[in-house]
Order: sequence, then C-alpha cells, then structure tokens
Amino acid sequence: MSAALALEQALNGVQLGVMLFLAAAGLTLIFGVMGLINLAHGALFMTGAYACAFLTRETGSFWLGLAGGALAAAAAGAAVELLVVRRLYGRDHLDQVLATFALALIFSDAARWIFGPQPLWLDPPAALSGAVPLPGGGAYPAYRLAIIAAGLAAAAGLHALIARTRLGMRIRAGESDREMVAALGVNVALLYTAVFALGAGLAGFAGAMVGALRSVQADMGEPVLILAFVVIVIGGVGSVKGAFAGAMLVGVTDTMGRALLPALFERVWDPATAAGAGAAVASMLIYMLMAAVLVLRPKGLFPADG
Repeated sequence: MSAALALEQALNGVQLGVMLFLAAAGLTLIFGVMGLINLAHGALFMTGAYACAFLTRETGSFWLGLAGGALAAAAAGAAVELLVVRRLYGRDHLDQVLATFALALIFSDAARWIFGPQPLWLDPPAALSGAVPLPGGGAYPAYRLAIIAAGLAAAAGLHALIARTRLGMRIRAGESDREMVAALGVNVALLYTAVFALGAGLAGFAGAMVGALRSVQADMGEPVLILAFVVIVIGGVGSVKGAFAGAMLVGVTDTMGRALLPALFERVWDPATAAGAGAAVASMLIYMLMAAVLVLRPKGLFPADG
C-alpha cells in the first residue's frame, strides 16, 4: 500500500471514528447519568438523517437541513424522554431494553410510512463537493474532511460543556450521586430531559452528516447502535473521554483492517478468496479489540469512576 493510500484510509478511519463518537457520546451520557439502556438511540441517528434530507429538499439549503436534523433529533429525544423513558428509570434493565427496542421499531415504521420504503439521497453542499490534495499524491473528498473537522469541533465543545459549565457540573454530579444532586435542589427531571435531548441531538447531527455519504433509509441506525455499544464498552461506560478514544480505535481498526487484510491474504490465496477472507476477518477485528480490552481493562480504557 502506498503512503498516499495509507493516509487516505487513515483519514477514512478518523472520519468513521468521529461519527461513532457523536453517536456513542450521547449514549454513554444517557447510561452514565440515568442508568438507562437506550436501544432507540440508533432511531434518533436515523431521525437526524431523514430530517436533514427532507429540509434540504424543501429549502434547497444543506446547512439548514443539517441544523434542522440535529434539532429534530434533539426534539424527538426530549419527547421520548418525557413521554416514555421517564417511566423506566426505576424499572429493571430488561424493561428498559424492551421499551426502547419497541420505540426503535416505531420510529423505523414511522419513517417508512412518512417517507416511503425507498431510500432518500442527499448530496453534499456544492462548496464541499471537490477534493483536497494529499501529501504524496492523491486527493481526499473535501466533504469528508469537513465531517472530521465538525466532529472534532463537536467533541471539543462537548468536553468544554461537561468540564466547564454549570450544566456539565450537574451532569458529572448526576453520574456520581443522583440522590445527593436532587437533595441539593437540582431539578433532576429537567436535567434528565436535557441530557437525553443533548445525546439525541449529537446522534442526529451525526446522522445528518452521514446522510450525504450514503442513502438515508429506515434501518440505517441499527449498525451504528451496535458499533456505539462497542465503543462504549472499549472506552468505559459513562466516560466521554473513553467514548472518544474508543471511537477512534474502532474507526481506524475497522477501516485499516478492510484495506490491509485482503492484500495481506493475497500472499497466501488467490485474489477472490483473499478478498472474501479479508472482509470476513476485518468485520471481526473490532470485536476482537473489544475482547482484548475487556481482558486487560474490564471497565474500559477510561472508566467514568477511574
């Protein structure tokens, strides 16, 4: 593999990583603060993508669609917390899993009913439709670089929110001792709604940006949800720093594995067999990584209580 191709694949891994971070950060915050296993989180990712595609088509502005996708997902998350999730906090995790899985199915069927069974297609903005030259030759899509920049900016903003604001202080306190936070006069119900909306908005923002890279369809959130859980396990439940580290590891490992393994296996097998074996092994790499992390650090790389 040439240096230019290796750099391109590394950038693809970082781009996947920042998308997974935006999805996983909200999920790990929700679990860390509320103790809730939310299987509807992927549906909120999908909501952002559909809202962005719809608003872009109606207004002609991708940027309005992007903002609207994040806001629509945040509003949907707040509504879900107020109407359904609020009744699950004191329930068993099995009840939470069943209820949020039902919500995911409802969101998916609603998307098919409203937008139809066919995928929607969303083009990147014209200003980012070109490519940027890479060192050593080759070029990289400007829109993917913009996704990396936006994801890193969102990560920095979320870190600042958690570390330096009053809301962030309450979120961190809620992770440590919810009863004490309530005893100090904090409106815990409002805090939970805000955290849920924040997590949903981040997922929706990720879905809106990804919608311009692939088709927007009702089941697009399911693979993201699975990878987000892998990220959380690797990084540490309830840890935003862990979610970022886990997302980068998963993104780069998955992308580089898919790029390198088929070529490596061609030294042993014919190209067709090597391509199939490489793709199969590459799909398992992130789970092997998760297993290794669990053996060495059962609480993840950066656990919230560490």
